[in-house]
Amino acid sequence: MTTTSAPNQATPNPLRRAIAITLAVIAAIVVGFFVFASLYADWLWFDQLGFSSVLWTQWTARVVMFVIGFLAMAVPVFVAIQLAYRLRPVYARLTSQLDHYQEVVEPLRRLAMWGIPVFFGFFAGFAASAQWETVWLWANRVDTGVPDPQFQMDTGFYLFSLPFFTTVLGFASAVLLVCLIVTALVAYLYGSVRVGQRELRISKAARIQLAVLAGLYLLVQAVSLWVDRYKTLTSQGDRITGASYVDDHAIIPGLTILAIAAVIVAALFFVTAIVGRWRFPLIGTGLLIISSLIVTVAYPWVLFNVSVRPNQETLESPYYQRNIDATKAAYGIDGLEKNDFQAVTDVEPGQLRADAETTASIRIMDPAIISPTVRQLEQYRAYYKFTDPLDVDRYQIDGQSQDTVVSVRELNMDELGQAASWYNTTLVYTHGYGMVAAKGNERTADGNPVFVERGIPTTGALTTGEKYEPRVYFGESSPTYSIVGAPEGRDSIELDYPRGTDGGARTTNTFSGNGGPNIGDPFNRLIYSLKFQSTDILFSDAINEESQILYDRSPVERVQKVAPYLELDNDPYPSVVDGRIVWIIDGYTLSADYPYSQVVSLRDAISDTTNTTPRVALDDVNYIRNSVKATVDAYDGSVTLYAWDETDPLLQAWQKVYPSTLKPVSDMSGDLMSHVRYPTDLFKVQRAMLGTYHVDDAQSFYQRDNAWKTPDDPTQTNPVLQPPYYLTMQMPDQDAPSYSMFTTFIPGGDDTRNVLMGYLSVDSDAGAEDGTKNENYGKLRMLEINAETPVPGPGQVQNTFNADPAVSAFINILKQGQSQVLNGNLLTLPVGGGLLYVQPVFVQSSGSTKLPTLQKVLVGFGDQIAFEDTLQGALDVLFGGDSGANAGDGGTEVTPTPAPTESGEPGDGGATDGGSGTGTDVAFQAALQEAQQAMLDRQAALTAGDWTKYGEADARLTAAVEKLLQLSGD
Repeated sequence: MTTTSAPNQATPNPLRRAIAITLAVIAAIVVGFFVFASLYADWLWFDQLGFSSVLWTQWTARVVMFVIGFLAMAVPVFVAIQLAYRLRPVYARLTSQLDHYQEVVEPLRRLAMWGIPVFFGFFAGFAASAQWETVWLWANRVDTGVPDPQFQMDTGFYLFSLPFFTTVLGFASAVLLVCLIVTALVAYLYGSVRVGQRELRISKAARIQLAVLAGLYLLVQAVSLWVDRYKTLTSQGDRITGASYVDDHAIIPGLTILAIAAVIVAALFFVTAIVGRWRFPLIGTGLLIISSLIVTVAYPWVLFNVSVRPNQETLESPYYQRNIDATKAAYGIDGLEKNDFQAVTDVEPGQLRADAETTASIRIMDPAIISPTVRQLEQYRAYYKFTDPLDVDRYQIDGQSQDTVVSVRELNMDELGQAASWYNTTLVYTHGYGMVAAKGNERTADGNPVFVERGIPTTGALTTGEKYEPRVYFGESSPTYSIVGAPEGRDSIELDYPRGTDGGARTTNTFSGNGGPNIGDPFNRLIYSLKFQSTDILFSDAINEESQILYDRSPVERVQKVAPYLELDNDPYPSVVDGRIVWIIDGYTLSADYPYSQVVSLRDAISDTTNTTPRVALDDVNYIRNSVKATVDAYDGSVTLYAWDETDPLLQAWQKVYPSTLKPVSDMSGDLMSHVRYPTDLFKVQRAMLGTYHVDDAQSFYQRDNAWKTPDDPTQTNPVLQPPYYLTMQMPDQDAPSYSMFTTFIPGGDDTRNVLMGYLSVDSDAGAEDGTKNENYGKLRMLEINAETPVPGPGQVQNTFNADPAVSAFINILKQGQSQVLNGNLLTLPVGGGLLYVQPVFVQSSGSTKLPTLQKVLVGFGDQIAFEDTLQGALDVLFGGDSGANAGDGGTEVTPTPAPTESGEPGDGGATDGGSGTGTDVAFQAALQEAQQAMLDRQAALTAGDWTKYGEADARLTAAVEKLLQLSGD
């Protein structure tokens, strides 16, 4: 008998297996090293900046929360699966279908019993890791000392504890629900639960496990229902945020009832685990669902329509008043000082004499328009740029406070062209140079800014008598990364500033600060070559043992990384402080959980002409504080955080989370304090709320008979809010002018009169003493304009300006040539017993070279307007020949400021000849009259059909327009 042996099974090739294992290990090492490189680079950055504790806190918190989340999900799921499997009936009769399922599942059972918990555990771990801030805030919570009006709970409970409890309860519900599902699934697969012939059979062990899990789940839901009572104080209703009459009398009692009922039903499930009867807990669950619909939907609907709707003002007034009080406290507008303002609209000579100090500081240089002018005058090379729009600040010059428009001269790497090699962009073009500042209230004879700081090298009033560091390594337009630094004695390669008209000569510099991680050793070079995916970093001979790599150079980005809990203002601004250029950034702590405070869209509130697409991390908020003032040194990038509002509970909690990262206000120098200002975005949010919440009583709030809104910017064709503006000005109730921010209000609604209803200011001067804030800083003042004397709003005034024959004639004449007329910011000032409007008018070429120059100034008071070459002249014409004011451009002779020549040699500061204001003005007026007469003659010839005279008049018009363009600086 012969036998046939079975074919030998193929055995794995040991070489292939070894290669596969080796490749897998190498791949894991490579991936692990890339992860390590990213983390190590982050640590080097934070450590160099002195904020390594911030990174360690984040890493520790995320790891701890991941472990907690992983274990809190994986362990219960694993136990549930193990219990359901081990307590399965051994001799249960299964259907053929279940037999088939078991055949499929059994080979993978061990893997599934471990893999399913791990799978859900990873998801839960990452979810928990993302919530670490909520947990850490709760662990470091503080009391505010302010109780809510409904439950008398401290408002800190809503800011810290309620979000934490909501997160924990949601997580616990998810864990129990997953355990319930996997238990039911395993019990069904292994016969503990059998369904067939209209019968459901559950083994005792499965019954106990399922009933206990269901009871625990309902207990968690009972706690959630109880917590939901407190959420009514932060939920958005039809009119207000917070509990209304219906919430107080229906929703909150209903949730209390449902929470108690859920506990009872949970107890029924626990009883079922013992006695084995499912009827009562299932009936209880059904009744619980029906009850929830009755007490949270049906009864509130009936109560609202039967009782509240017919008596809404009476019944809802107490809750509206709660909303008013809480909203004012949450947005910091509860200290608003309101004054009735009976505005006069008549004009008379000398009317502005009492406001001479205010009129002397009126800004006529619009920072949103003159950026191209500053670029043309101060750019020097194509690879430099200035911000657009410019920033505003103020300085003490010759003992007087001077409002200025400012910008730093930063690099524009897009203009390097063919010179944009890695060597140049990384090692040569590393920094900008100097700051430019111009007076806001003055102009040269040719309509250009009057600079107080300018040039390369820099010269001016801001750097006189002090050691000034003009180099800008950290700015809003700095390169992605630069490599700087070298040992002493080594040749400099960093371009400092150009010299010579042909750019052939240049001055170089070597960075000597501590601005970035050292990459002198090969390992750090490897780390950063991986981070920036550049082999040049690894192999460049220009990198030495003292080299530093500068990156994440935007001031906002640097502050955001070291203080991730802050929402940063969208308008950082540079200042010269103690001889160095520093960026000043305002930081906010936000929340959407303040009880009874109205929710606002942060993005909508801060969006206006100067910032049409603001960046926000948290949009819907109902609490905001300017808790931190931050500075970033433009030379070495060092970040300093000052605890500006130490009473803010959110900041107090974050200081516990990130200890030793903030300095007290007492550490601020007087020079820095003098440049701190009230933040723009906070003021925008406050004015958005004051449109409705300037009223004090619930009746006015309910009737909305005095609702206001911020007017649209009348200089724009698209509907966008008019931005607030900084000026040094004296409000009617102030003793002296102060640096403040201002905005106006008109009636609310879409189709209403464009008249002024309110005028809001906030004192923005923090003082100039070391570590001491001005007691009036942040004081909000509101002028409520008496409606008996209508005062035109910005839109109406702009329309009056545009429709005036003299104004339209000037604009039409210029449009005949290659010019554009740009209306500057329309400023509103409470002077002369009324409201004065001031608008500078700029002219620029419509060609490729933009050089806006100030040519005219429009002013309006009541229904009277004036249109003259200077603000002083316009005010005098408006107020009967002598306004009594002394405007900043009021001199009879306006001389251009000295300007360095293009060579940029130190001390080479020749002046650009602008001549006196008198000759230029006379020539401009003569050319304007010639153009007007030529237009009239041309129209007359066209009407008469005399084409010869028409051609002559058209030629004279062209010549006059060309002369106007030449005189306007084109």
